[in-house]
Amino acid sequence: MVQLKTDSSIEAMRETGRVVARMLTAAREAAAAGVSLRELDEIAHDVLREAGAGSPFLNYKPHFAPTPFPAVICASVNDAIVHGIPDGYRLRDGDLVSIDAGATLNGWAGDSAVSFIVGRPRPEDVRLVDTAFDALDAGIAAAVVGNRIGDIAHAIGTICRKAGYGIPEGFGGHGVGRQMHEDPSVPNEGRPGRGMPLKHGMVLAIEPMLIAGGQDVFHADPDGWTLRTDDGSRAAHAEHTVAITDDGPRILTAL
Repeated sequence: MVQLKTDSSIEAMRETGRVVARMLTAAREAAAAGVSLRELDEIAHDVLREAGAGSPFLNYKPHFAPTPFPAVICASVNDAIVHGIPDGYRLRDGDLVSIDAGATLNGWAGDSAVSFIVGRPRPEDVRLVDTAFDALDAGIAAAVVGNRIGDIAHAIGTICRKAGYGIPEGFGGHGVGRQMHEDPSVPNEGRPGRGMPLKHGMVLAIEPMLIAGGQDVFHADPDGWTLRTDDGSRAAHAEHTVAITDDGPRILTAL
């Protein structure tokens, strides 16, 4: 069931969103060759502690996971699409990194993700990351009262497919509120004018995921969490928590 948020609830979620934005900013600024993924997680954790916020990621255990998630961010490198566990891997020049972060504050959740390149970028990686953010922008622009979930999905999918990229089958965005994952699901590809109508007070995590090789298939690592491209090509992920309002979409996880 979709829970519509009041205007005051959306304001409260904006405060949570600012914490998430600070987590991502701190992790991205610290990301350099030689820095470990575990160090990035600790930096993001420090932001949570300073804000008095909690983590919806830490110890999260959905039905598919063999173990609870052990960190406050997901750190996915190169051919890892999403859900990478921060470990001792040390970043290298040219790595493509996707960081997904969440926070809970005063009973409300926020969720956001960025992709970026460490050091000298390859042109093909720049194009992939730029397209991920273009797809996110298109999805947000479609998140208006009177449209439907399918309009968001179509906007994202059109950008991704036109660029020749794959879209991980079965993965997309979701509602956000008291919990990090709520109804409805928000696919990254779909038909315009279809699906649930968008109403004032809906809050959605819109999150394109792109596979450079053009395929939609992927597999899970032995850790049960990390999703990796089958063809070994690189992936990118971009995400914001967005409130749908009568005045247009409002990005709650912007810095």
